[in-house]
Amino acid sequence: MIAADLLASDFATLPDLIRAHAAERGGKIALASDAGALDYAGLDRLMDRIAAALHRDGVAQGQAVAIVAASSIEYAAVFLGALRAGCVAAPLAPSATAESLVAMIADCGAPIVFLDEDAAATLGGREIGAKTVLLTALEAWLAPEGATPTPVTIAPEDGFNIIYSSGTTGTPKGIVQSHAMRWAHIHRNASAGFGDAVTMIATPLYSNTTLVSFLPTLGWGGTAVLMKKFDARGFLELAEAHRATHAMLVPVQYQRIMALPDFDSFDLSSFRFKTCTSAPFSPALKADVVARWPGLLVEYYGMTEGGGTCLLVANQFPDKLHTVGRPVEDHDIRLIDEDGNEVPQGEMGEVVGRSPAMMTGYHGRSEASAAAEWFDAEGRRYIRHGDVGRFDEDGFLTLLDRKKDLIISGGFNIYPTDLEAVLAQHPAVADCSVIGMPSEAWGETPVGFYVPHTGVDASVADILAWTNERLGRTQRLAALHAIDELPRSAIGKVLKRELRDRLAGTGA
Repeated sequence: MIAADLLASDFATLPDLIRAHAAERGGKIALASDAGALDYAGLDRLMDRIAAALHRDGVAQGQAVAIVAASSIEYAAVFLGALRAGCVAAPLAPSATAESLVAMIADCGAPIVFLDEDAAATLGGREIGAKTVLLTALEAWLAPEGATPTPVTIAPEDGFNIIYSSGTTGTPKGIVQSHAMRWAHIHRNASAGFGDAVTMIATPLYSNTTLVSFLPTLGWGGTAVLMKKFDARGFLELAEAHRATHAMLVPVQYQRIMALPDFDSFDLSSFRFKTCTSAPFSPALKADVVARWPGLLVEYYGMTEGGGTCLLVANQFPDKLHTVGRPVEDHDIRLIDEDGNEVPQGEMGEVVGRSPAMMTGYHGRSEASAAAEWFDAEGRRYIRHGDVGRFDEDGFLTLLDRKKDLIISGGFNIYPTDLEAVLAQHPAVADCSVIGMPSEAWGETPVGFYVPHTGVDASVADILAWTNERLGRTQRLAALHAIDELPRSAIGKVLKRELRDRLAGTGA
């Protein structure tokens, strides 16, 4: 079947779409990086060799294939080859601690793990109960040239990937996303021009933020340009060299790019479509991007778990830049009160959403899956977003606060309870709490408070260093403060807003 017919169908898989693009436009570049490029025909053959090697090694359909590495052509090919084998891709954050990586590998049950050299060094030879393959030695592991895997039939409800929402030493929570969900992400981008796109991939491939741009690019037959590590000037140089048309960036990346003194000297006239998600995006920064960077700026608000998505085309609604836009077609977003009842228009409520793109559930965690759900009067399933917002009279959603205490730093999700669990292990810490504070560099950054244990001598600096040594790079505390007593409510809940107000009042 040709690619156009697949894209017009009710359901197609990404491996089948890539096969069709290879047959029709095999010489077109599919993946590019500073290390080289791979066309669709080459990608299709490489996916076959990877899938055949997985089958040779006894990896069965439905099993997870874990990948721990920085973005590269080899990484992308393994991810896609795993899908062709009927496996479930499990991309894990290389910035996580060794203990967390071991826990996530065990949680997803991957019988094979692909690593780059940095990830291998992080694991340090720990026993993970799975076969390991270094991406630098991928060629030696692959099935021979011309090898083909055993054909598999993939159903819409089959697992596509597992995205872990927590890359720390706490208990990891795997979000299972189906082929149907990913098909919805590809299919809904029919008007985004991905067919002839050159898309800058500047966020990690283990992030859902990345995949909602990366997967449609390949699904529609465009070119994905992979950055191993983001830096503002390097991004602009690469975008200019490749005549990039599309990009997905998080707010802190936009901030760093727009702050370059010579930003206006770069030729970005090829850009048509820029998107942003994952963290609060200030109205002033949106306005600056619209004014100085060619092409549309589209902000998405949604969740890795699915639920509903809002979309704001910033160029078209300059008076709505304080919002995250309106629900996209076929997405239903409601606001509910503490009792689960819908609130009237204009009132504040918890955001819940429903769409064709929703997670199957949290891997192996039925109770957590149930807690993330809300059902309307007709019994239809919604996902709780964990945010509090308000719809205006035009149907635009303004986010007011996070119901949960999730910290978003540089586009990465940080869960305070995971950091608190580490901090609490220090013998000098009797009680502790972690909050998110505004940061010019990262959007938000985690800050800790602790109540000292009587009779245990340790400085704040020593405790901070001890804690950060046990956290992943993206979760480390920016500061730590000793406090006589944590402010708590009558039922014992730590009043984190009082901690934030205390810091804001001192200017610390």
